[in-house]
Amino acid sequence: MKWVEGGICAPLGFKAGGIHCGIRPNKAKNDLAFIVSDAPCTSAALFTKNAVKAAPVLVNLETVKSRSCRAVFVNSGIANACAPDDLENAYAMRDAGAEALGFRKEEVLVGSTGIIGQRLNIDAVKAGIPVLLKRLEHSAKGSDEAAHAIMTTDKKKKECAVEIELNGKTVRIGGISKGSGMIHPNMGTMLCYITTDCSIDADLLQQMLRDVCNHSFNRISIDGDTSTNDSLIMMANGLAGNETITSKNASYHIMKEALLALCIDLARRMAADGEGAKHLITCEVINAATEEEAERLSKSVVSSSLTKAAVFGNDANWGRVLCALGYSGVQFDYRKVDIRFSSAAGSITVCRRGTGVDFDEELAKRILSEKEVIIQADMKSGEQTAVCWGCDLTYDYVRINGDYRT
Repeated sequence: MKWVEGGICAPLGFKAGGIHCGIRPNKAKNDLAFIVSDAPCTSAALFTKNAVKAAPVLVNLETVKSRSCRAVFVNSGIANACAPDDLENAYAMRDAGAEALGFRKEEVLVGSTGIIGQRLNIDAVKAGIPVLLKRLEHSAKGSDEAAHAIMTTDKKKKECAVEIELNGKTVRIGGISKGSGMIHPNMGTMLCYITTDCSIDADLLQQMLRDVCNHSFNRISIDGDTSTNDSLIMMANGLAGNETITSKNASYHIMKEALLALCIDLARRMAADGEGAKHLITCEVINAATEEEAERLSKSVVSSSLTKAAVFGNDANWGRVLCALGYSGVQFDYRKVDIRFSSAAGSITVCRRGTGVDFDEELAKRILSEKEVIIQADMKSGEQTAVCWGCDLTYDYVRINGDYRT
């Protein structure tokens, strides 16, 4: 596997683009995007587990049953959730996109992200379609425009692509995502769109996407909130010409490994770009009894507000970490646990067998001052490992969300 340029346009047969159509007041920001395949696709999708689901999600849950999506039409600025005419506007957006592309309605999925409770300007969306169609490109530029068009409070675009070989055929996978706030395990507020030119059975693609999501996007947390619009959509058009993957054979596992690497990269980018964040927090739980327990323990640490605050303050307050492990719901003997902080500045043990040890406070501060801080908890109760990602909790998080709507 190797990393390549081009994002969602890296695989053969995919084009994308983004424009400002007038949903967002800032004309310098794109707010409408298309991702389109030249050829029919098999598709897979996962959506928010929040009981309050935005209209685009409700429409997509119906549309995606065809498993033949070949285009995604997305807006930012307004979530089209819990607003007058939200469902009507989601259908109108899907239908207008399908008509413009000459596709069947079941081949087009929609996405929205932004403020909840306000009307989507569907007239601006429709008026933007002819302009957007002219912007579509099989190029890195097209992917870049789409990646920027789905951003809300994100400061950085999230985009990457990988290349693998399956039985002598070059296969590529590309992805873009957005997510900066309302992020919590179970896919919290994110939109993620993945393209591939691999030929693969739709049911296997759905299984693969679910498994990969559980080990990537479902292992990040920024603020403990899960949104109404969360969507993860993948399209596979088969233009790479590989032998269609119809079983969990060697090609399936190579493809899955590459997809996991891509999704972990996007997940880490979202965690690192958390609203107001100064640090990416990586929590590695090792030697747990089961992988499920290791994941629960790690999620508890990256979700802990007190741990987040300690990292923000560059304070090696390992008690916050041990406490978060303790309320995870996993039963363990805390008198066996070692805790270690690491970063590009070095590594330091701060707790051994559940008890504090003497350590160099200045070194600890330097370690915690780096952009990525790694917290390792050795449970000494088994052989399983899990890694989750989060970010620190800063003053800016409150500032950003204190006036987000207005």
